[in-house]
Amino acid sequence: MSEAPAPAAPVAKKVPATREHHGETFVDPYEWLRDKENPDVVAHLKAENAYTEAVTEGQQPLRDAIFEEIRRRTQETDLSVPARKDGWWYYSRTVEGQQYPIYCRVKAAEPAEGAHDGGDTLGAWTPPAVVPGTPVPGEEILLDGNAEAEGHPFFALGGAAVTRDGSLYAYSVDTAGDETFTLRVKDLRTGELLPEVIEGVFYGLEFDPDGSRLFYMVADDSWRPYQVRVHVLGTPVEQDTVLYQEDDVAQWTGIDLSSDRRWLLVGIGNSEYSETRMLDLTEPGAALQLVLGREARILHSVEPFEHAGRTRLLVTHNGRRGGESTAPNSTAPNSTVPTSTAPTSTAPNNMVSLVDPGELGKPVADQEWTTLIAHDDAVKVEGADVTATHLIVSLRRNTITTVRFAPLADAVAAADGGHAPSFVEPEFGEELYTAGAGVTDFTAPVARMSYTSYFTPPRVYDYVLATGELLLRKETPVRGGYDPADYVAERAWATADDGTRVPLSVLRRASVRQDGTNPALVYGYGSYEVSMDPGFAIPRLSLLDRGIVFVIAHVRGGGELGRKWYEDGKKLHKRNTFTDFVAATDWVASSGWADPERIACMGGSAGGLLIGAVLNLAPDKYAAAVAQVPFVDALTTILDPALPLSALEWEEWGNPIEDAEVYAYMKSYSPYENVHAAPYPKIAAVTSFNDTRVLYVEPAKWVQALREASTSGQPIVLKTEMDAGHGGASGRYEAWKDRAWDYAFIADALGARDLLP
Repeated sequence: MSEAPAPAAPVAKKVPATREHHGETFVDPYEWLRDKENPDVVAHLKAENAYTEAVTEGQQPLRDAIFEEIRRRTQETDLSVPARKDGWWYYSRTVEGQQYPIYCRVKAAEPAEGAHDGGDTLGAWTPPAVVPGTPVPGEEILLDGNAEAEGHPFFALGGAAVTRDGSLYAYSVDTAGDETFTLRVKDLRTGELLPEVIEGVFYGLEFDPDGSRLFYMVADDSWRPYQVRVHVLGTPVEQDTVLYQEDDVAQWTGIDLSSDRRWLLVGIGNSEYSETRMLDLTEPGAALQLVLGREARILHSVEPFEHAGRTRLLVTHNGRRGGESTAPNSTAPNSTVPTSTAPTSTAPNNMVSLVDPGELGKPVADQEWTTLIAHDDAVKVEGADVTATHLIVSLRRNTITTVRFAPLADAVAAADGGHAPSFVEPEFGEELYTAGAGVTDFTAPVARMSYTSYFTPPRVYDYVLATGELLLRKETPVRGGYDPADYVAERAWATADDGTRVPLSVLRRASVRQDGTNPALVYGYGSYEVSMDPGFAIPRLSLLDRGIVFVIAHVRGGGELGRKWYEDGKKLHKRNTFTDFVAATDWVASSGWADPERIACMGGSAGGLLIGAVLNLAPDKYAAAVAQVPFVDALTTILDPALPLSALEWEEWGNPIEDAEVYAYMKSYSPYENVHAAPYPKIAAVTSFNDTRVLYVEPAKWVQALREASTSGQPIVLKTEMDAGHGGASGRYEAWKDRAWDYAFIADALGARDLLP
């Protein structure tokens, strides 16, 4: 019996749209697909979904198998480690068969009267013993995500805050996938919702100390957070006031509380410089105060704290001109950025300084800043925070993140005396891992830490500040007979065209031999200084168990090797991101770990741009590709400031509207505009109809261009989630199905459907 003929791929009509910039004309036949209200657009996307389903129908058993493997390994009924705040233990739990977490709390025991650091106090900060599936005595449910999601195709929690007295709980939810939220306030004493409902809010909400006011963020029409608003509880929402409004379309605004919750911090900025303002929440009628303005062109963060009876500012920053000596550094200027808009930093990997608020009235160059942590070319300071007793510094060294601690009084005294403080750094014993500072109560004698590696499931520790002891509170259970000894993670290095060494993380089953016959998947991102740090992932085990060697390429544009690594992969250096990935693929092909004919690639969002660019550069090096919510029509998007986030992207990619060189450079690599006659591999583009970060139209246009140009005859498919956003489906089971779909597409294309013996 002959096989049924392959279905015909949908062909979108061509409606020429002309784009003219810098004397160059580009005719786009598929721009009409941008109109999501057009019934023809919706019909086309549904036809694409039907075609994708038909072409990949044979992969359904493999998808089902991978989904069940994920489910079988996951502890479906589980709890997070409780975190103490204001006399309560807060945690979330999941229940088998339910899609979303349930957010809860129980009352905490108080330390014995007269207790000091150690014994009794430490005992009071020991989380209660909670057992998955067993009712917790005294539990109060703050929010049940499953109840909130009922009747909606999508659900996500945008943020939550509790008043200090524990009586009010504010939370925001998104039920469409467009990352626009509805804010409500629940009275935890009665379980009833307050009458006020605030629509159209963004991420970020905070109560003031007495719970009378709620601060929240609002985005403009281009989905840029630009307003900090204040709601007084019990008053009409229409009377809410604007505390701050940012009118520069290239600036992002956010809010946070200081660690001691005395100050509201308003941060404004982009990837190259920032501005901080703060509001004293303990002073009625206090005004928002400028700490460090954008005109200084310093990328920074600020943490105010009280010490020895005075307020100090802990400033993590990339250097300034004058007023403070810094350690020598060898980082070269970013020659692509005019110094008038982004001056060369003197401390690109960041340093930490102490500043007296009394200095703020002076010009920045004349202010007296005291160096707490000097710049180091080999170590990137990712952030600094304080508790009532300690300084906590997050850093990155040799691609790996970790945390250091120092008594706050000792650190301040050392800095004021012109000396470097002494820090303690926990040791974990693995080569490739990720350790980070968690949310820690300001007065706690312990600091919460997270830890994971490629094959160590996530762990939660409490670090005892007085002794340096690490207390393991939980390691995420992995069911199904998981044994980390069955897997291997190694560091390797590829060599780029310009001689730069590019770090790779090579993951495999321990039984896989270096005989040149294995399938491999190369994964990358490489933008926004985002690092692909080591982390455990249950779904990835399903690929490894089928003999696929999983290689993560830590390409330039990410932050793995410090700020310069990022700057060498942005703006007019962006091509380094793509050529690094090709070099990583060449290493895989020649390493003996893979059959050169059985290599696939994958990336999402800006990593999808990476995949699109790489496929144009070297389509013959890959047997298959998955591009998740891919940013593949980058030039068109960034040329239109009215589109979501476009103006904010200028500091990452350059401004092609005003700069002809940037326009020409982006046009040379933007995936959609550079599709050409070539033997493209099997490709799956996965997107979401309600995505506000990367619009569905980009992969929709790209797929049409690829099909028309490809000479290989391999299928190229588009899968659109009609009810999801940038992160895909919202429920955990739906997310597992999405991951199973992507991985089945790769495994099938590489001939790796079966589990290893």
